[in-house]
Amino acid sequence: MSEAVAGRVSVGKGVLALLALGLLLALLDLRQELAPAQWWQALWMPDADNLDQLLMHYSWLPRLFVALLCGAALGLAGLLMQQVLRNPLASPTTLGVANGAQLALALATLYAPGLLVAREWVALVGGGLSMLLVYALARRRGMSPLSLILAGMVLSLYLGALNVMLMMLQPQGLTSLFIWSAGSLSQNSWDSVQFLLPRLLLVGVLVAWLIRPLSLLELEETGARSLGVSLDRVRLGGLALAVFLTACVVSVVGLIGFIGLAAPAICRLMGARTLRQRLIWTPLLGAALLWLADLGIQQLSGQLDDMLPTGAVTALLGAPLLLWLLPRMRLGGGRPQLNSAMVLSAPARPLKLLWIGGLLFALIALALWFGRGAEGWQWILDPQVVQWRTPRVLAAAGAGLMLALAGTLLQRLTGNPLASPEIMGISAGAALALMAMVFLWPGAPLAARLVLGCLGALVTLLIIMGFARRQSFSPERLLLVGIAISSLFDAVQMLVLSMNDPRGQSLLGWLAGSTYHVQLPTSIMALVIAGGLLLLCLPLGRWLTLLPLGEDTPRSLGVPLARARLSIMLLAALLTAAATLLVGPLSFIGLMAPHLARLLGFNQARTQLLAAGLLGAGVMVAADWLGRNLLFPTQLPAGLLAALIGGAYLIWGLSRRPR
Repeated sequence: MSEAVAGRVSVGKGVLALLALGLLLALLDLRQELAPAQWWQALWMPDADNLDQLLMHYSWLPRLFVALLCGAALGLAGLLMQQVLRNPLASPTTLGVANGAQLALALATLYAPGLLVAREWVALVGGGLSMLLVYALARRRGMSPLSLILAGMVLSLYLGALNVMLMMLQPQGLTSLFIWSAGSLSQNSWDSVQFLLPRLLLVGVLVAWLIRPLSLLELEETGARSLGVSLDRVRLGGLALAVFLTACVVSVVGLIGFIGLAAPAICRLMGARTLRQRLIWTPLLGAALLWLADLGIQQLSGQLDDMLPTGAVTALLGAPLLLWLLPRMRLGGGRPQLNSAMVLSAPARPLKLLWIGGLLFALIALALWFGRGAEGWQWILDPQVVQWRTPRVLAAAGAGLMLALAGTLLQRLTGNPLASPEIMGISAGAALALMAMVFLWPGAPLAARLVLGCLGALVTLLIIMGFARRQSFSPERLLLVGIAISSLFDAVQMLVLSMNDPRGQSLLGWLAGSTYHVQLPTSIMALVIAGGLLLLCLPLGRWLTLLPLGEDTPRSLGVPLARARLSIMLLAALLTAAATLLVGPLSFIGLMAPHLARLLGFNQARTQLLAAGLLGAGVMVAADWLGRNLLFPTQLPAGLLAALIGGAYLIWGLSRRPR
């Protein structure tokens, strides 16, 4: 038996077995809801007086078919993206297409509901623009597989922050918007099936027509062109079909995570070698995976199945899948090319430090005494108002200082200028631990929360460093590991908030980076902790100077590598946990502040720590001030604004050609 035939038999058996398992579970579930003798009548003409038959006909069956259609559409969309871009990690989720479509629909829902008559086209515009931006960013960096995925996932994080901002501005529809955006398959009619089925069939016909040119994309550029294939047209057509499928799914059920990545990857691992085989079995496998996930949700959640988003649950499975696939994919990239400015000492710049310190105090004074009130912009010297603002300003300054220090430590520890607590998922790890404490120990003292947050951050950092070490500390792979962990956190966050538990809803402001509820003693303690940790960081200057050089040079100069790395990781974890406890996991201060310090000429480790800390505090104070005044009387969280500023900075950095 040839290899191709064997692969077809293997993947076929696997997919059919999953579909059979789904059918068996569905029949067992239906048997509990309705007597088998009534199935036929409930399917075609339900009794209007029989509630069980009505539920089966208008809810249970449409949900089943929607799960199958959405899974097939996302599987096919992921396969088209991977084939066109020749990238095994491409999918609607990892390229930001799904988030772009989701943001466009959210904007239309809140501000132009009349456009929702053609909701798939609204989603198509959002997803298409996101795909174009990702493509442009990756093209600037040579279209390498990792640069494409990195651009897509960074854009996804940024669009996610924009979605959070929209939800903060529209609290009246908060719960329903969270459930929809997290991917809910709950149905009450056949409308979604009638919407999806003809569109999926149309795309299927077009893909069958494009099989030959799509297959030729596996050849080298010159070979494909010699056969008369217009590669640009084929790529454009394939991507357009993939974006259209994604837009249709998002417009009906919201964001379903990682099916588009999992189905093609598993199909390939099961032995589907040719494109024709993958086009047959990948949609079926995607349908089976989403169907089984949704059946499992309904079985486990009981009465909560209408409130538990399927998309968030699939993301819980998809993030570990991405972590598992990363070491197995040939994506290129090695240890980062180090900038000499990161490792070579430079003269200290005390005068510049004084200027930055003066600017920070000016920002603090502005935040305390100037802002918008009932009579517009004005200086407010009322002691009561200043007393109310002081805890927020001090907390923002302390959190910015700690995140900047953590970012500087991580960038020098890994030799990676793109490392930061937020991008690497360390803030997410701390936030997961703190969220768990809210449910398990609601009245926990501050010290206990700090310890648990530090433990969550440290465990996450150890996992990331383990992956990074195996991949020679490749900058892109390091970031992808962190982004996968952040995606896992986002899924848990969506699950918690969608359950409508008051404890979960109370976390929303903190998750977005709000300083609303910080008390004066807490803010003073945060500043004291930040100052103490800064003093602990400064003596590590020699280690921080030598560690970016790799392993051999520091070891030859007497640096105890294991102790040095563990000490720096502990400090970074503690700084991240304390800052996350204050302003939540959203923010890119840990990425921006070290870069700004280097741009100002602070290349030596100790002066960079001082300058980055002051700059981070200043940016966070400015973000808190803007959040209070931009949309007065509505307030935006400081962490959310800092994330929007930092995300734009990161996207700008990706748009620059590498030197």
